[in-house]
Amino acid sequence: MNLLTHIRSVKVNSLFMNYAFYTLFLFYGLNLKAQSDLLCQGNYWTEDEAVQRMAEFKSHWKTQKEWEARAEVIRQGILDGLKWDKMPSVSQAPKIILGPEQIKNGYKLQNIALESFPGFYVTGNLYSPLNLEPPYAGVLSTHGHFENARFTAEEQLRNAALAQMGAVVFAYDMIGYGESNQIDHKMPIALLLQTWNSKRVLDYFELRADIDPNRIAISGASGGGTQSFVLGAIDPRIKVSVPVVQVSAHFFGCVCESGMPIHKSNNHQTNNVEIAALMAPKPQLIVSDGADWTKNTPQLEFPYLKEVYKVYSSENAIQNAHFEKEKHDYGPSKRNATYQFLSKHLKLPRGLKTDQKTYDERSIELLESEELMLFSTQKRPENELKGTAAVMEFLGFNSFVFSLR
Repeated sequence: MNLLTHIRSVKVNSLFMNYAFYTLFLFYGLNLKAQSDLLCQGNYWTEDEAVQRMAEFKSHWKTQKEWEARAEVIRQGILDGLKWDKMPSVSQAPKIILGPEQIKNGYKLQNIALESFPGFYVTGNLYSPLNLEPPYAGVLSTHGHFENARFTAEEQLRNAALAQMGAVVFAYDMIGYGESNQIDHKMPIALLLQTWNSKRVLDYFELRADIDPNRIAISGASGGGTQSFVLGAIDPRIKVSVPVVQVSAHFFGCVCESGMPIHKSNNHQTNNVEIAALMAPKPQLIVSDGADWTKNTPQLEFPYLKEVYKVYSSENAIQNAHFEKEKHDYGPSKRNATYQFLSKHLKLPRGLKTDQKTYDERSIELLESEELMLFSTQKRPENELKGTAAVMEFLGFNSFVFSLR
């Protein structure tokens, strides 16, 4: 090739590369916009728009058969939006790291880490009953975006109280909170990882011979409420659900709850009310208050849920505890509503009786955060993936490519 031919070749190749790059940029840019158009985040609708949407949703079904057809579309939409099939195949028996037993009044406590997938760990606390014969009930205890997260008095009191009543309680960190510091909280696949972590805690419960698989519940407030109804929607092993201050027709949550397209696809649109409805006909308590996005629950969200349960002739299995003058928390009255509901549906031997309204939490010892941390006294696992990029790469994601799929 002479110099002139080479120069012409370079020019042609350069033009081709520029054209190809422009074409790819345009294609990816359009796909990126299409992906972002499927996300329903934060206050996605106004309250008035939510009323209209709920009426529209209800027009799609009247019978149990029609609801179940819609439910299957919603459930598959969650799995597709989560990219559930991207998670690696894992042994059902997760690796467990346990700290020493701390014996308390009517329960014992152990700090725990569970390997969710190779190199990634769920961190938390295991509360277990004392002086009771198995099988026990099991409770997955999630938390929201509260300062100090699972270390708060609200969380400790609820978890210990349920253990006193007769349940094994696994309280675990949201990703990026507490000891779950391998990754940032607001990362692209936060919703996938949190849901997968819950699934692996459930795997652990299922493998324990001392836990009754027909008496397993999940409960948490705010973002923990989202974790509760999402897992309940896709995993039939959850038998009872108590999402607290989170089920809303217009509010969809933060990036860890709505940063992946689980509410909308090219073929459907839904919201968190319908996702919660996928628990039907199993027992579910919706806890709401007057100071946040659940303020309309008695008039809007709960009646819709009741209609879903009605097609199963199980209206009594869905309840709403609404606290008009209270705020966004898992405070004493909300905990007592949960204690009543779980006492009944999990058949807790030391739970509240039908004529009791409150549970005495005064015997529960509150601990400092360091006492509830497994890795405050021992080294973190040697195989631990370090950083958001490492976790994304291990799972075959990267933030740019993922956003285009």
